[in-house]
Amino acid sequence: MGMPGMTEWLIILAIVLVLFGAKKIPELAKGLGTGIKDFKKAMSEEEEEAQKQEEAKKVSGESQTEQKPEEKQTT
Repeated sequence: MGMPGMTEWLIILAIVLVLFGAKKIPELAKGLGTGIKDFKKAMSEEEEEAQKQEEAKKVSGESQTEQKPEEKQTT
């Protein structure tokens, strides 16, 4: 079972037109596009948050290593 040919795509398109109607299809496509856009936005925000947390861990790790030599000098 390979990729559908031109005839199969035309039949699928005709069925979709009959089921949803010509006016409903652009609304469905717009909704799908908005959903994809929101999903990508949420993914990028999550990645940015993860990067900020990693940077905060690196900064806190550096400050802890800087404090350790000071503690050794006072004892």
